[in-house]
Amino acid sequence: MKTPKIFAAMLLAAGMGTAAQAETLKYSFQGTLNALDPYGLNETFTLSSLGNTYEGLTRRNENLEIEPALAERWEIIDPKRWRFHLRKGVKFHDGGDFTAEDVAFSVDRVRSEGSDLTTRIGPDVTVEIVDDHTVDFVLSSPNPILHSEWDTFYIMDKEWTTEHDAIKVTSASDTTPNYAGLHANGTGPFKIVSHEPGVKTVYEKFDGWWDTPKHNLDTVEFTPISSDATRVAALLSGELDMVYPIPVQDIRRIESNPGTTALTGPELRTVFLGMDQMRDELLYSDVKGKNPFKDAKVRKALYQAIDIEAIKSKVMRGLSTPSAIMIAPALFSGADAFTRYSYDPEAAKALLAEAGYPDGFSVGMDCPNDRYVNDEAICQAVAAMLAKVGVKVDLNAQPKAKYFAKILASGGYDTSFYMLGWTPSSLDSWNVLSNLMNCRDEAGKGSPFNIGGFCDEELDSLTQQILVEIDKDKRDSMIGETYKISHDNAYYIPLHQQSLAWGVSDEVKLVQRPDNQFKFRFVTKN
Repeated sequence: MKTPKIFAAMLLAAGMGTAAQAETLKYSFQGTLNALDPYGLNETFTLSSLGNTYEGLTRRNENLEIEPALAERWEIIDPKRWRFHLRKGVKFHDGGDFTAEDVAFSVDRVRSEGSDLTTRIGPDVTVEIVDDHTVDFVLSSPNPILHSEWDTFYIMDKEWTTEHDAIKVTSASDTTPNYAGLHANGTGPFKIVSHEPGVKTVYEKFDGWWDTPKHNLDTVEFTPISSDATRVAALLSGELDMVYPIPVQDIRRIESNPGTTALTGPELRTVFLGMDQMRDELLYSDVKGKNPFKDAKVRKALYQAIDIEAIKSKVMRGLSTPSAIMIAPALFSGADAFTRYSYDPEAAKALLAEAGYPDGFSVGMDCPNDRYVNDEAICQAVAAMLAKVGVKVDLNAQPKAKYFAKILASGGYDTSFYMLGWTPSSLDSWNVLSNLMNCRDEAGKGSPFNIGGFCDEELDSLTQQILVEIDKDKRDSMIGETYKISHDNAYYIPLHQQSLAWGVSDEVKLVQRPDNQFKFRFVTKN
């Protein structure tokens, strides 16, 4: 994969050091790390945190290029059979051997009930164990991007998971996590030695790691701090070595403080709004007997009522890029062909009247308040803008643990209007389509993150064709068709790609990847 220029620029800004004497890194994020089950929540921070302990068959380097990890190499025997040659001599943190049995077990578990990562491997893919260190993945049709998301499909120890009665996945909504939800046993560079859900997690370097460390860390301590002011104060005082995200209004303060630096750059995540388009009546609305979001005119009205430039300038302080489609422009060559619907409150009112809502209506809105940059403030701004066209929003902003438990499948897609952010882990449009834009049933079969539940059979058909198409021009043309369908029907309201903003001590050198994953193996501390 050719590395986009923005990736290289961010790496130069972040810098990399060379290993020196061992150190302790103390850092904080705005949200919590709750369950440790690597299949429980398909969310960047959780996957990033667990990716320091667990590993996949592949991983991504500083430039987000795929490279070998637990598989030392792979080959395509024929278009429907991929063979992975596993790394020999790899140990789990408890001393157990890594073998092909663990890969086959992990495939079954990641596709099982309760998993939030079922799209990592298609249901039609079968696993054949060739020998202890060779595994074949047999497909029903060609798939040129089979392994593109596997850096966050972490391999679990079959023996350890079975011994501790933790085969069932601990999902985001589970209130009583099993052993794998509270403990971890990976093969990665750091093992988790203590974990207090939502309070503190302590990592120690794993001396038995198969790779040669580039980091110089002995211990890493993570403490969640939801308050922006408290998080920034801890960085400025030297109590913490790294915090993220930092409020855009505090960037200059951090830059001017002796001993700290603000790292900023573009992120690949698209933040957007979704609407329940499946139910015949919304769960949270004063409209009874019908669902206004089934009407494209209503969806477009909400879209045109939102002043995205005001959100960029006043809420994001310039650190966002308004988006017309559901993927960052750096990841799709045809992105420039699309433009947002214009901000036009009068046009929005006219569309609402045409749809039969001249006086507007009320609707509940779910948002996290500790997941995306200024997430609650964005939702508050959206609510104020919609009020001007007659749509009254009852905002329910809450910590991400409660938020995700409410809106995801395990919570019954309990929402009428919501905010979400999405980074395609494959860095490819197929990930966006298969996760967000295909039909799903009430149980979540189909696109599990199509929370609004809209169904467009043409999108489904194109998604399947895109998955197997090898010709890049044909593939890109079909991808463009899907985004046009989504845009024309306003199935989603894309807002922007937020910018990364991390606060870092000058004693720390790290890599700020545009996928917003923080990897300890790239960190050195003076």
